[in-house]
Amino acid sequence: MSSTLLEPSEVIKALGLNQSGIETANSIIRNPSYETLFAHETNNPEGEWAKGHLTEFDAVTVDTGRFTGRSPRDKYIVVDEESKENIWWEGTGSDNTPLDQKTWESLKTTTLDQLNGKDLYVVDAFCGANPNSRIKVRLITEIAWKAHFAKNMFIRPSEEELKDFTPDWTILDSCKTSAKDFESLGIRSEVYVAAHVSERLTLIGGTWYGGEIKKGIFSIMNYFLPLKGVGSFHCSANQGESGDTALFFGLSGTGKTTLSADPKRKLIGDDEHGWDDEGIFNFEGGCYAKCINLSKENEPDIYNAIRRDALLENVVFDENGNVDFTDGSKTENTRVSYPIHHIDNIVQPVSAGGHPKNIVFLTCDAFGVLPPVSRLTPEQAEYQYLSGYTAKVAGTEIGVKEPTAVFSPCFGGPFLTVHPTKYGEILAKKMRKHGSNAYLVNTGWTAGAYGKGHRMSIRDTRLIIDAILDGSIEQTTWAKFPLFNFEIPKTLPGVDAKVLNPRNTWENKEEYDKTLEKLAGMFVENFEKFTDVESGQRLMAYGPGLSPQAWQKNQSDKPLNAPL
Repeated sequence: MSSTLLEPSEVIKALGLNQSGIETANSIIRNPSYETLFAHETNNPEGEWAKGHLTEFDAVTVDTGRFTGRSPRDKYIVVDEESKENIWWEGTGSDNTPLDQKTWESLKTTTLDQLNGKDLYVVDAFCGANPNSRIKVRLITEIAWKAHFAKNMFIRPSEEELKDFTPDWTILDSCKTSAKDFESLGIRSEVYVAAHVSERLTLIGGTWYGGEIKKGIFSIMNYFLPLKGVGSFHCSANQGESGDTALFFGLSGTGKTTLSADPKRKLIGDDEHGWDDEGIFNFEGGCYAKCINLSKENEPDIYNAIRRDALLENVVFDENGNVDFTDGSKTENTRVSYPIHHIDNIVQPVSAGGHPKNIVFLTCDAFGVLPPVSRLTPEQAEYQYLSGYTAKVAGTEIGVKEPTAVFSPCFGGPFLTVHPTKYGEILAKKMRKHGSNAYLVNTGWTAGAYGKGHRMSIRDTRLIIDAILDGSIEQTTWAKFPLFNFEIPKTLPGVDAKVLNPRNTWENKEEYDKTLEKLAGMFVENFEKFTDVESGQRLMAYGPGLSPQAWQKNQSDKPLNAPL
């Protein structure tokens, strides 16, 4: 789409920018072309964080300053008649901090004082590939590369669609300013990412991190869609040759992006999707991939997507533009955004698919006690989805010598806007209606916990995923797994049967039983925060139950150490 240079007073009136508080501007460029963005980024006289640098890939890289990731503790939502009953407010794991109208007005004044009278970029785009469920998004910013980021990540409208474009939601990105009077305002810091549901407006100040734009709109989709009964999920999706769709849920490090990038299947999207009456649809028009230790050999799709129009963030590069992806001195969260068409193997022309045949929950269990694959009932799937479990390995903190359990509701807790059980109810309802299968796949440890055992074989994990997607896993025989009451396969082609039951891989069976019971207790304790609503109370029955010993007594015909 070509750049259009418009007279400021005319465009403010024509586009209704004054509705968002923009009264004056030095210049306004609406939906700038990639060529214009490239020129403005690389020739920016301000330097530092506003300036982009050309790399060996012919793509621009920028730095995001002090913040190289989101600032979840600085996320606010205004309490009003519409939001107060619908928002999942902080207190039980939520990042949604309430904000009063007076403080909102002060932050809005700070934001508009920064933006008014400046050279502005306006990016109008869609979030959501399905016209029936998407929202119209507008970003107003004075930073060229922020406009570039939005152009990459959202769905680019046609010239015809732009003619009568009226935004459903607007973001005012004033990253150059901050709430210097934050203490008197009663907020946590100078940084703010504040949303007002009734005004359909988000304010960003004090942080240059591009991901705040992306996840800010994701949080808004997570508000409006569930209230309409439409699924809004933090997951990747792909499609097989026969048109079957699969969803992959998982927290960082579980393999969500890697396992959904399958040469035998076409990518629908890598991060955010909706599920409505027509099927699965991508929210985004691009991808936002991690770059740390990126190599062409291990992740060729992402590596090859880094070319002109891609936008790198916080990577280390030399004076010749050569990038060192192994260098995490700025941050381990180095990133690249690029339009989805930079990936060859994608679903076209619309990033959407049918109702999912298979749903995969990915966990990296560093305790080493969960099976490599388990089949879930719709109720168990809802429980696991709400739990959002993975585990981190022991870090550098003194005294930490064992794995740490991490529970993030719906595998995306920081982005949830309504109560987690709402998303779970929609997922379970749609699974039942469309006959979707659900599986829990452990990509973590086996034969012992972290430090004693070893990671699951990538080969075995890929064979398991293949068996799920081609349906062959359903041809095996199944057995009950203790405590969690999952069904696990007794055999799978190409996978050592011993691996399928994790207890068989541990030398010390008693230690395994104790570790499994310990993890089960963590699940139960974590799930208590959902019992403030009826559906959460109901689902407690589908979490861990009997101890290994009690469960074994119910299997009186089997010795304690018998393989399943």
